[in-house]
Amino acid sequence: MGVNRRALLKSVVATGAAVAAGTAPAVARTRRTAPPDALGMLYDTTRCIGCKACVVACAQANDLTPDTDYFAGLYQAPTDLNGQTKNVIKLYSEGPRRSYVKAQCMHCVDPACTNACMLGALKKKEHGIVAYDASLCVGCRYCQMACPFNVPKFEWKKRAPKIVKCELCRHRSVGASLSTTGGFSRYPKGKGPACCEVCPREAVVYGTREELLGEARRRMKEYPDRYVPKIYGETDGGGTQVLYLSHVPFDKIGLPTLSDRAVPDQQRTIQHGIYQGFIAPIALYGVLGAVLWRNRRKSAVEGDAAEKGGES
Repeated sequence: MGVNRRALLKSVVATGAAVAAGTAPAVARTRRTAPPDALGMLYDTTRCIGCKACVVACAQANDLTPDTDYFAGLYQAPTDLNGQTKNVIKLYSEGPRRSYVKAQCMHCVDPACTNACMLGALKKKEHGIVAYDASLCVGCRYCQMACPFNVPKFEWKKRAPKIVKCELCRHRSVGASLSTTGGFSRYPKGKGPACCEVCPREAVVYGTREELLGEARRRMKEYPDRYVPKIYGETDGGGTQVLYLSHVPFDKIGLPTLSDRAVPDQQRTIQHGIYQGFIAPIALYGVLGAVLWRNRRKSAVEGDAAEKGGES
């Protein structure tokens, strides 16, 4: 009796899907929330003029070698995040509609990069900042594959490469005591992100996540026709500490469409479901065993037929 491989494969897929969907028990995971003192930034596309002062300030504050490759060494003009660039301004253009957009680490409430990092080189630190410890990094670059925003970059040009990403200028004492003046928190013992300090239009501002959400709602209420009616990062991907307001759809300016669930939450749910009771691996080994058995049986039958043909 032959083995129907297609039927077996369908059975395995159905089993895995059913388990992943929750019909089999899985390990529960508590949804992470931002700490009360979570720090972040609010970027408003309607205020950005594309001057790139933030890009230069970021490079200077973080001792990054200016990326002048695009213009043959004449001046700094990175086109994307890379091993020399933690913050970049991009241009979206479609017909008459144009918009600048700032890209940097989103400092997710529940980051996929920290979940993927096997040695803890990337982890959430004080104020919810996603920090990087080069001494623990082995260069596996799993963080690059896990990040839905394509943020972590690798120093390909160096002999001892590291991961490069925005850390909210935490080396500038962003964790100093808060004193609220003028609606936003200021840090008398330290400074905030360099990009926020130099922006001439306050297209990017700095503060606690709750302050920034309040400011974003105030702007949307005051100018309802100016913005897409959504604060990107409020719940997207489980929430981020870098928030966006935009006058064009967020997917147009390069921000991914994510559900309210954090990426690690979705990953773990699927993984725990599929591997619950080792069902999927056992079924897979069953398929492989059946295929091997079928192939050997077929070879034996063909060998017998050849021998009988030779005798006749």
